[in-house]
Amino acid sequence: MSQLHLEHSRIDEDHGVATRVVQGHTHKTNPDEVLLTDWRRTDEHAFVVRAHWPRSHDFYTTRHGLHDPLLLGETVRQALPLISHVGYEIPLGHQLLWHDFRWELAPAALLVAERETEVELHIRCTELKYRRGRVVSMLLTALVYREGRLLACSRTRFAIQDRAIYERLRGQYADIELANARALPPSPPVPAFSVGRSRAMDVALSPAGRPHRWLLRVDTTHPILFDHRVDHAPGMLLLEASRQAAQAVTSPRSSVVVGMDTAFIRYAELDAPCRIHAHRHAVDEAGRRRVLVTAHQHDVEIFTNLVTLVGAPLD
Repeated sequence: MSQLHLEHSRIDEDHGVATRVVQGHTHKTNPDEVLLTDWRRTDEHAFVVRAHWPRSHDFYTTRHGLHDPLLLGETVRQALPLISHVGYEIPLGHQLLWHDFRWELAPAALLVAERETEVELHIRCTELKYRRGRVVSMLLTALVYREGRLLACSRTRFAIQDRAIYERLRGQYADIELANARALPPSPPVPAFSVGRSRAMDVALSPAGRPHRWLLRVDTTHPILFDHRVDHAPGMLLLEASRQAAQAVTSPRSSVVVGMDTAFIRYAELDAPCRIHAHRHAVDEAGRRRVLVTAHQHDVEIFTNLVTLVGAPLD
């Protein structure tokens, strides 16, 4: 994804009638973790969704006077089930499968204001595929505005499976109780400061004995990353792990992530070690640093993420 030129883009106010977001449509158990507030349809395959970013958060913490950039990732992640349910009548209980996720933002989008930050996602759904009259996959593009200014964009491709298909494809791994019973215990964390964290419980990496190599640290009791029980490591955990790996590679310089280009290739299972590798990648056309992070399980690549970073402002 090329560098965005966002600073001067604006939109006009849209005064259409909005509908409050139902908590269950975001697939979040804790209502305090729901970022989306309301939505409205603007065309057959277009929507506007509003969200709020709190001034402080237990996990998506404020640093350098900036919101955590992964708030953007979580906002878009919550929009996927919302649009599926309200826009395309996908029943609750169907499974969403992330295929890829690309996003980029301008650092000005992250400045913390005196009150919570309101953002607006202008969403368009394309490349829809149907089976028996129901959507089974789509490409969702979101332009993200703050106070009328375009400050971020994302695009993500995902599939939708009913429970019967999901269970047939996943086999024994679809059994949440069994998957959690077989889950490996959380491995020891690397020092929190080395990956841009202040608490050990939020560290997603464990030492692996080699530079720029780690084990994915999976703590199924984490109240944010495992808001509800699942049968595999969540996508947001992999994004967090890759952010931490990228920041470790660029240490000791403090950095802010401003973009990710992610491919989810296979599920990260709970019952086997998942190895995280990271190395410096060529800078982009704007000279910004990039780190390529990959995850391997059973000696097979299951995830890749090209992370773009800029230097953090001084506190």
